[in-house]
Amino acid sequence: MHVEGTPQKIAEDLLAHYDVHARRLPWRAPPGSNATDPYRVWLSEIMLQQTTVAAVAPYFAKFTARWPTVQALAAAEDADVMAAWAGLGYYARARNLLACARTVAQQHDGIFPGDEDGLRALPGVGAYTAAAVAAIAFGRRAVVVDANVERVVARLFAIDTPLPAARPAIRAAADCITPDVRAGDFAQAMMDLGATICTPRNPACGICPLRQDCAAFRTADPAAFPVKVAKKAKPHRLGHGWWIERPDGHVWLIRRPAKGLLGGMRALPSSDWSDAPTAAPPMAAEWKTVSQPVGHVFTHFSLALTVHVAHVANESIPPGEGEWWPLARLEEAGLPTLFRRAADVAMKESETHAP
Repeated sequence: MHVEGTPQKIAEDLLAHYDVHARRLPWRAPPGSNATDPYRVWLSEIMLQQTTVAAVAPYFAKFTARWPTVQALAAAEDADVMAAWAGLGYYARARNLLACARTVAQQHDGIFPGDEDGLRALPGVGAYTAAAVAAIAFGRRAVVVDANVERVVARLFAIDTPLPAARPAIRAAADCITPDVRAGDFAQAMMDLGATICTPRNPACGICPLRQDCAAFRTADPAAFPVKVAKKAKPHRLGHGWWIERPDGHVWLIRRPAKGLLGGMRALPSSDWSDAPTAAPPMAAEWKTVSQPVGHVFTHFSLALTVHVAHVANESIPPGEGEWWPLARLEEAGLPTLFRRAADVAMKESETHAP
């Protein structure tokens, strides 16, 4: 099935809509402007990977207030950046963020490359991010396809090949309608269309500027596109976490290994995460087990973490590397979501059994 309008008409109709209805976002320049700071575009795109605009906005504001330039971010301490990132998830992105900032600062004099090839050479910058920065920050013609754009294009052309096999066809179709001018605005207009009108469920076709050109609209079931194969159930794993608290109001925190899940983050001591995790606590103490495990869903598996609580003497030193962290400043530790939840239930358990 083919679209009704020409690529030029589709681009013109969408840009005209964008000029009036563009979302105002803290990292975005107004329609028709090429004044977007590459640092802000790059930072927002890394933050937005697999995360919503609403969730990213406050993090972006704090990051740019604390580290307003790529040079400032490059000079930051790893632990400070990881703590500031806590809650955004997918923590490898934060490690790559630092590596990329330092590469730009040290090898490019603090100036981002202006083309896709140069951007792709930076740590943690993939094809999508390189295209987005090239188009939005530098006005280069680039084919920008995120999840929103993928959905819009699949519907516009009624591409009925299931994902992920449909992605080459979707990219080719997106290339066909990407204009030579205002490529950045076009990319953002496509993102906005997918986020606000051409939504996964119940798309608002009645107010869509491209409905007359849309092949899926004519099928009477546009939400059927893109076609997806049924997802396999995620494996479920178990784990144990230990809350070790002193009478003087400190809790024992470790730092997870740099590589792997939640790498480099502060955390509670925990077991392996598997079908039969090691249940032996890190030290001898009078342990109380929280009745309800803490649930969390990672990209490839779900986890139920059983939390155990112990109160130890002020002079106690748990084995291994770690630090006694003041409970009054626990928010500053930058615990990832899983361990923030574990801390919450542990503190409730402590209050329940307080003398």
